Amino acid sequence: MLKNIIIVAVGGAIGSVARYLVSRVIQDSVSSGFPFGTMTVNIVGCLLIGFIGALAAEHGSISAETKLILTTGFCGGFTTFSTFMNESLTLFRTDSLLVSAIYVGMSVVLGLIAAAAGMYLGKMI
Repeated sequence: MLKNIIIVAVGGAIGSVARYLVSRVIQDSVSSGFPFGTMTVNIVGCLLIGFIGALAAEHGSISAETKLILTTGFCGGFTTFSTFMNESLTLFRTDSLLVSAIYVGMSVVLGLIAAAAGMYLGKMI
């Protein structure tokens, strides 16, 4: 159990730093208050977790420890669902229902497509 906790903690730390860096680079490259950085991180995280899950399920090509560090650890630290929810509420309160709905809708639909694409890619290998 302690070994798994350490595995998740290491993966989560790396994922959190990656989330910060990717989100900042994306957000700093656009001149908009729209949270493109968070949306991008969430979609990429969905793609990754779908891909890793498929590799584990379809091919058995990764160990249980590797799956744990990559999914629960890295992807758990990398994706930002709580930030997504907070930004959605902020958009709703400060901009408009339409902008908030577009952000939520695009994030959910593109996230589902990315997770499916990741699973497909994982099965193709």
